[in-house]
Amino acid sequence: MTSRVILISPAMSAALREARFDDGCPLEDGGAARARSVAGLLPRAGRALTAPAARCRQTASALGLDADEAPALAGLDVGRWRGRTLAEVSAAEPEAVTGWLSDPAAAPHGGESVREFCGRITNWLADTGVFSGRTVAVVEPEVVRAVTVRALGAPEAAFWRIDVPPLHAVEFSGRAGRWNLTAGRPLDRSPDH
Repeated sequence: MTSRVILISPAMSAALREARFDDGCPLEDGGAARARSVAGLLPRAGRALTAPAARCRQTASALGLDADEAPALAGLDVGRWRGRTLAEVSAAEPEAVTGWLSDPAAAPHGGESVREFCGRITNWLADTGVFSGRTVAVVEPEVVRAVTVRALGAPEAAFWRIDVPPLHAVEFSGRAGRWNLTAGRPLDRSPDH
């Protein structure tokens, strides 16, 4: 039995544009409009999921998905950094940010470390692997990074080396705990996609 998982990053929000740790802000009007413009381009799925963040739920809705909220797909818990920009945190706590970006076990913000987060997402992926058919999930970019790291057997240090633009789809297929990756693609109506 082969499972297929398509992970879609949320449309543009102010937090994404400002490189701000998500604080529950909604999609920008343009991001929601772009998601609505590509509704219907996704292949049929046996189930649709969304991370609990507002921008993920709103993107799923704009894409026309009747998605169930999946708390296990919540983004990386950044503790006391939530709502602050990376520039603000870097200026106030340069050593903490450097340590966090270089050591997957570090959690200077009081939230999850990248290692803990990847472990949580790995558990979700293992549970999803028993679902026969296709799952479409709208998730935070860091969820896409964690699944990619685990699917490829890459070191956790590779987590920050994966770029996930808004409204991109990355597909994973697998069985028996072995996953393959189809590299990401933008969701759009251009003829070459």
